Amino acid sequence: MLSSILTATFAFGASVVAQSSSSVVCVAGQCLQGYSNTTRESQLGATVSASGISTEVLLLPGQYTSTTSPELVHELLTSSSAKLSPSTGFGNSSAGSSVSLPLNIALQPGIAVYPQAFYSGQGSYSSLPTSPVGNTTIPISASSFALSGNVWAAVSAGSNSRVILWNSIPDVSQLPASASGSISLLNMQSSSCSPVCSGNGICSASGTCQCPSGFTGSSCESCSSGFFGPTCQACPSGCTSCDDGISGTGRCLVPVVSNLPSSCNCINGQCGANGQCTCVGGWTSASNGTQCAACAAGYFLDTTGNCEICQLGCQQCADGTGDCITCQSGFTQDGNDRTKCDAIPQTTSNGTACPDGSYGSGSTCAICSPLCTTCTGPNSNNCIICGSATYKFNGSCVTTNTGGVCSGSNLIANNNKHECDTCGPKCTTCQISNFNVASTVDQAQCTGCLPGFVLSQGKCVTSCPSGTFLSPQDNLTCTACSSSCTSCAGSATTCLTCANNLLASNGQCVNSCPSNTFSSSGACVSCHPDCATCSGASFNQCTSCNKALPVLTSGRCLPTCSQNQYFDTTSSTCQSCDSSCASCSGAGPNNCLACSSSSQVLRGGTCTSANCTSGTSVVPSLGACLSEIVVPSPSGSSSGALPSGISTPTTTTTTTQRLQWWEILLMALGCAFIFVAFLYCWRRRARKQRAKDTAAFASAKALHKQSWRWRLARFGERLFGHNRSPPPESEEIALWKLRAAEEARHHKEMEKLVGAHQHSRSGSSRSPSLHHYKRGSHDYSDAYSSNGLSAGSMYSQATGMVRSGPEPRQPVKSNPLTSRFSTTTLGSSAPKKPNVLKRQLTPSKRSTAAEAYAASVRLSPEPDTPYWITPTNTGGSRNPFRT
Repeated sequence: MLSSILTATFAFGASVVAQSSSSVVCVAGQCLQGYSNTTRESQLGATVSASGISTEVLLLPGQYTSTTSPELVHELLTSSSAKLSPSTGFGNSSAGSSVSLPLNIALQPGIAVYPQAFYSGQGSYSSLPTSPVGNTTIPISASSFALSGNVWAAVSAGSNSRVILWNSIPDVSQLPASASGSISLLNMQSSSCSPVCSGNGICSASGTCQCPSGFTGSSCESCSSGFFGPTCQACPSGCTSCDDGISGTGRCLVPVVSNLPSSCNCINGQCGANGQCTCVGGWTSASNGTQCAACAAGYFLDTTGNCEICQLGCQQCADGTGDCITCQSGFTQDGNDRTKCDAIPQTTSNGTACPDGSYGSGSTCAICSPLCTTCTGPNSNNCIICGSATYKFNGSCVTTNTGGVCSGSNLIANNNKHECDTCGPKCTTCQISNFNVASTVDQAQCTGCLPGFVLSQGKCVTSCPSGTFLSPQDNLTCTACSSSCTSCAGSATTCLTCANNLLASNGQCVNSCPSNTFSSSGACVSCHPDCATCSGASFNQCTSCNKALPVLTSGRCLPTCSQNQYFDTTSSTCQSCDSSCASCSGAGPNNCLACSSSSQVLRGGTCTSANCTSGTSVVPSLGACLSEIVVPSPSGSSSGALPSGISTPTTTTTTTQRLQWWEILLMALGCAFIFVAFLYCWRRRARKQRAKDTAAFASAKALHKQSWRWRLARFGERLFGHNRSPPPESEEIALWKLRAAEEARHHKEMEKLVGAHQHSRSGSSRSPSLHHYKRGSHDYSDAYSSNGLSAGSMYSQATGMVRSGPEPRQPVKSNPLTSRFSTTTLGSSAPKKPNVLKRQLTPSKRSTAAEAYAASVRLSPEPDTPYWITPTNTGGSRNPFRT
């Protein structure tokens, strides 16, 4: 426990405290030969040693890696035999554990106090408390503190009643004047929690709020169910529920009820020790097995839920109305009142009617029993209507007491029915005050109720009505509140709400709510314990704060400002510290508690240049020079020799190791995989880009429009395996095809003209073609003659006579006939296309007729028919078309 450790008295003898055995003290980057003036168990940090290295080093708080200087630290940390022995409060590892890099040596969440300055003497460590310190102050007799990171401690120091420490204090005497003097610990918590814990919780190092018993919530801001008040104490014993909550009063709302009827499967009865239920009058077990859940024979269920007795002479009557269903023997249904059964008149054997008070006995009328008004026999069990002051019960006439209760039962006398009737719903006992023959059952007042019900104005109800309270004397009777209260509890004068627009405060009626309370529903409700004054019951509805939680922020009262701020009691606000201070107790540069610069130390509340000796610097987490923390080794001691590597910087060497065959294989496979993946991605991207360009070209040329209907048709083709029909051709492509067809037709006509020339030159229109020759890439064979070239000339066809001269020579055009479907006839709106098709479809340049003739002569085969005709020279003309 925090107080048990920190209140310990530090005793010192004349001699110095036993020195630690470490001859070198180091922090990351620097070492100094000497020792810390503490015992080994309480020294500040952890000791590291290794076999083969004679020097044992004390590592102060900080982080260490494999490259940490100087060389001595590097050798120790990287040694395979390095062993770490942390001091109390440092690290979770045990003594002699191995070193794991990076190594972080830090004080565990808590505080370590030392009786001498610069962390010297027999120190002690205390972890974070597990429950709030409360208003307790713990005196600390120490000259230096070591505070772990993310932990703050609230202390009272000198004239300042509350100072927040965020950093280690190497020398208490160097604190500001306002914080000097005797120091007492007020509170200590981690600063890791967000949101900040309420005053009832403790922030743990893990960043969660630890709640004491009875508290709950992420910030321990409320009471658990069944707990009430500022300290969340349990509801009073004997209560099933009470006025709980952190603003609750603990008033018992539902007392504990023992022996409930439901505990033995019963409804209208009392459970016995054997688990059996004893029913109240008029009730019996139901058909489903539930005890005391149905009306007994001779009773009916009325509108109030009570089993009421049937009229005299009725054996069974209907629920609700009470109409008699079956009359007893010797009775008949009343003609005017269906709830009644009338007794058959008593007569003698000869038919003579007997008067009231007598019954027929043979030929005479005999006198009834004195207890009967009318009867059927001589005994009291033969009564039809009982006599005065007696009532029918189980076939007999019984008397009553002064309260109208029938003898031998808990039933009440019913003067109207002349029977003993039930008391009322949920009543176990009842009575009628000043009972007489004129009293009615409506005047009956319950005096006892089934467990779970209370008595209010002679009726058994589930809870006391407004304006009454349950008497604590019997926990049964509802008692009226005093006239000044509209509701009360515990006593008639303990008001919960007041009349005349007054406010109830602590049971009294007042005009206004006192401090630390707020008005709600006509009552003064206590504020949350974090608040001094408030506007509501929540912990974030504070309007002012108490001293333990002085900082008001967004409706919450917090224990501290941020680390670089201090609380100004004059303005009740947080103010920024001076720029030279990491934390402070007041304004200006002379109220620093720790320095913001790593080259400065605290001197009398002011941050001044450190001027460390022996070439050392300030240890960041301790706020003091390394030379101030380390005590030099005595001169002439064996430890005076300077260990090797104490001031040599760490040099790192890079060693190469030959790769194993499997490592090379893995690297090769990895490279191959990366190459294949790259190639796949590149080809995929190229295909996507090509498809994108094709789609763009098609869209720009309006070759197709892929609507959702088109895509649906394509999906159906792929799904059912049908081939896609060719897309419709554009108008321009159709025209190009027509033009190609026309040019082919024109080419064929030209071939016919060539054949005509040959035919006229042969001198006979009937003979077959003269020869077979090729012109360019076209084959002009005798087949053409059979298709019309061998027919008669136009002259012979017109006159019917053979032409004596040669056919007229047809002019040969240098250019083929222009088709009416050529691009020259297209409209101006038709887009122009490169004349690639034209170049492909247009025949090569025609040779002249003479060239064609020469070619035909060279290629003409030998005559193989008797019809072969040899051309005749006509004279000096060299024209091949003349004979």
